[in-house]
Parts: sequence; structure tokens; C-alpha cells
Amino acid sequence: MNLCDIKNIKQIMSVFGIKFHKEFGQNFLTNKMVVEDIAEYCCDGKSNTILEIGPGIGTLTVELAERYENVISLEIDKGLIPVLSYTLDEYNNVKVVNEDVMKTDLEALLAPYFEGGVSVCANLPYYITTPILMKLLESKLPFDYITIMIQSEVADRLCAKAGSKDCGAITAVLSYYGEAEKLFTVNADNFMPPPKVNSSVVRIKLYKDKPCKPKSEDVFFKVIKAAFEQRRKTLLNALSCGFSEIPKEKLAEIIEKAGHRPDIRGEKLDVKMFCELSDLIFELKQQS
Repeated sequence: MNLCDIKNIKQIMSVFGIKFHKEFGQNFLTNKMVVEDIAEYCCDGKSNTILEIGPGIGTLTVELAERYENVISLEIDKGLIPVLSYTLDEYNNVKVVNEDVMKTDLEALLAPYFEGGVSVCANLPYYITTPILMKLLESKLPFDYITIMIQSEVADRLCAKAGSKDCGAITAVLSYYGEAEKLFTVNADNFMPPPKVNSSVVRIKLYKDKPCKPKSEDVFFKVIKAAFEQRRKTLLNALSCGFSEIPKEKLAEIIEKAGHRPDIRGEKLDVKMFCELSDLIFELKQQS
């Protein structure tokens, strides 16, 4: 059955009595070529197992099951579980788990599969894109790739370069964990129901060895957060707000020691620069 066909989608919804749930950000893909491309390129052939988040009626799941040894699909909507049992009936390499990814113990769920490589593939609800992405990254699990379809505007931020107008805190944090690239854009009319904005597919290659090793990750992330919290402020003023316990003149010295003018803005710094800055702040705090 072609799960991208609108007639088939409507028939399945009618038979199983399901409705679109706005709270879960449900939009089903209706372009088979897009689905095939996501499945084909989601891990660059590196992984045997795919963790899928939000399978819906199984549109992408089917294509993943055709290509990979194992597919573990997390679906929060219990009303879709009977649907998935029907649409995925012929695939014995798919495991559907009725859980919220934000509450799932991913390490326990995926432990048997990491030896053969695990990547993530998901069409994420716009309203919870960042929390899910951060959970995946902060889990520090050895994923090969994280491929997500998200709002195009968010995709631009994830893939932005330091110094660009789209660069933000999430850009800097992501660049610590991996390298993001935009694969392609998906127009709103490729979904049922169509969202109000276009989407983009972003593939993140996770680093085996990070580009820098901060002496304190807590301070490192706090520096990034402070630098972007008020974008109009200079880096000195932004850090003064984020580290109010440190005298402003000391922060100015640290910024200059790191090789920057105090009036530089945080968006101009790359991840290694943030790391160097955080190390200097950490060392000062240790001395206090």
C-alpha cells in the first residue's frame, strides 16, 4: 500500500477512526520521492539500526525497514499503534514503542543495537524540535547521524556559520556535537494537512572526537547561552549579565586574553573560541 497516497491516508484514518492531533504536530507526508530520499540519505549507509521518532501511520517507517536491518519507532499517540500494526505487518525488523521520546530511556532501549551503528531519523513536530534534538545530543549516546525534518527557519539556524545572521545559541551548541548540513527543502504542499511553513531535511554527522574539550561543559554552555541571550549586547555586556559574580573589568581582560575586542558580539565566535573563553572563565572561578 502506498502510504503517501492521500486516498489511502484518508481510508486508513476512516477505518481506524483516527484524527490529526495538533498537540502532537502531526502532518503526514504525501510525496513518496521525499520519503524515499529521507530514508536513503539519513545515515549515509553507516548504521544498521534506525531510531525513528514519530512514525505516524508508518510512511517513512516502511522505507526505513526496506533499507536497514532494524527500525525502532517511538510513537507517542497510542491511537496510532493499531494503525502501525496494520501498515507494518509484513516487516519483522520493525519494533514500535508507544512512548514519549522525552521520557524514554534511550540508552536502555538502544543498547543491543549500538555495536552495529545507530542513527536517528525523524519528522519532528515544530513545537518541540529543539528539546528533542537537545535530548538526543545531551544523551551522549554514540549515534552516527541524526537526520530530522524541521521548519526551514530552524534548519537555517542549525546549519548557519559563525558570524552569519542566522547563527544563534543552538548553532554553537550543535557545532560542539556534530556537523549539520541541509539536504533539501520540502514545500508545505507535500503534507496532509499542509503546515503553514516549509520544511527542510537536516542531517547531522555526530563527531567521534569533538572539535574542542572545555574544562567545564557547564561553564561552556553557560557562556554560549549568555552570549546569545541578548544579541544586541556586546560580548562583554552579555557575559556581565550571565556571570554577574565576576567583575566586568575581569571579564574584559578575559575577552582580550582570548584575542577578541570586548565590543565583539557573540555571534562572531565559533565553537573553539567559545571553548577558549569558557576555559579562561572557569580558571578564574577556580581561583576565587
